[in-house]
Amino acid sequence: MRKASERPDSGTMKRRQKARSAIPEPKHRGRQRSEESEEAILSAVIRLLRQKPLRDISIEEISREAGVGKATIYKWWPSKAYLAFDAFSKRLKEMVPIRDTGNAERNFKEQLCDLFAFFDSPAGKLLGQFLGEGQIDEEFACLFRERFIKPRRELVGLVFDRAVERGEIRGDLDRELVLDMIYGPGFYRMMIRRAPLGRDAVDAMVSALFRGLRGTSSREDRPLRQ
Repeated sequence: MRKASERPDSGTMKRRQKARSAIPEPKHRGRQRSEESEEAILSAVIRLLRQKPLRDISIEEISREAGVGKATIYKWWPSKAYLAFDAFSKRLKEMVPIRDTGNAERNFKEQLCDLFAFFDSPAGKLLGQFLGEGQIDEEFACLFRERFIKPRRELVGLVFDRAVERGEIRGDLDRELVLDMIYGPGFYRMMIRRAPLGRDAVDAMVSALFRGLRGTSSREDRPLRQ
């Protein structure tokens, strides 16, 4: 049984509850969504976004590409921006699950490898388009932060919280700064060199970082071997 001193504090519990509710459930109006129609619409958006930016795509084009009526799209999504994010997020959730292997260093290595493999996929490459759109459309940028950045950030933040509880990461470190240090180098490389981090680079980067993050109660000082 976990000792009282090892139980998560109230701040950690609040963050966990917030993360669980961070991604709102879709609101169904009228009949429930047809899974077949929904997948057709989301796939149509991904195909169209490979050809041109979101601002040049109309709901009419999406409906023709998906083979559904415009009324069906408007019934499920308030705008094409929300639709684009749902398409992107669905592919992300499928390809980049948030795992808990029981070891934080391994968790971050596996998650980063999945993440950069996703960003190298056709759906993942839309991230650059979304970032560019956010530079000229503040409403879109806000939507991107609220529906994509914040929910994912909280989910990986829970990985950090559990690592602190287990003594794998020192408890005196700034949570947000550590997450920036883990994820920042890969995004920098994609933006500057236009190449995702491979497995060897991810392993080396996370192992080096964890040599400084480990709590004194950790049983090993060597980088985790895969």
